[in-house]
This record gives sequence, structure tokens and C-alpha cells, in this order.
Amino acid sequence: MKKENIIALPKDAVKIAESMILDEYKEHFIGLYLSARNTLKKRELISLGTLNASLVHPRETFRPAIVSHAAGIIVLHNHPSGGAEPSESDVELTKRLQQAGKILGIDLIDHIVFCANGEFYSFKDKNAM
Repeated sequence: MKKENIIALPKDAVKIAESMILDEYKEHFIGLYLSARNTLKKRELISLGTLNASLVHPRETFRPAIVSHAAGIIVLHNHPSGGAEPSESDVELTKRLQQAGKILGIDLIDHIVFCANGEFYSFKDKNAM
């Protein structure tokens, strides 16, 4: 097992997600799919949106987790306009994904909002989930 495949901290997840940004002016919603030991099994761009919105549904978010037999997921998205503070729709989406994960038996480990200046907001670290 390679150490760089272990996601122990939100900054580890952000580093991977930043490498997946295709267009710095669009919102990207990314899933990192993990084993029971927090090793990265799969990473996937779930949705590519606009400057301030991205269409995300639990179905598309959890499908790769089911296919890859992931024990948990971390979801991330960027805010191209700056500022990592989550919007109300980000908070609602986190709740929906948590509920879906509970039904499926796949843990939503964290939802992280990040921006180009290196700032990020971890729902888990802020006890917001």
C-alpha cells in the first residue's frame, strides 16, 4: 500500500481534487472513493457545472462507490468565484448525500469546498455533518 494513496486529512483530498480541475472558471464536483482503510480506490469527476452551480444527484455520486466496492466517499467541489464558505445549497446537498449513504451503507466521510487560493472548508472538520 502506497502512503500517497492514503487520505488522512482534508488537505490530502483537496490536493487530489485540484489536480482534476479542467476549467478554473467552472464548478467541478468530484468524488474520491475509499477503502475501509482510507486508501483511494477511485476518483471521478461527477459533475462539471457553471461559474456558480453544479448539478449533483446522489445516484451519480454513489454509483462509482458501488461499482468499485468503496467503503466511504469524500466529495469535493470548487468555488471558482472564490471563498470556500459553503452555500445553503451545499449544506442541503451534504444532508441528502449523508442520507443516501446511510441507506446504501457507504459512509460520506466529508464534503469539502475549496478555491484556487488554497482556502478550503471541510464539513467534517467544522462539525457540520
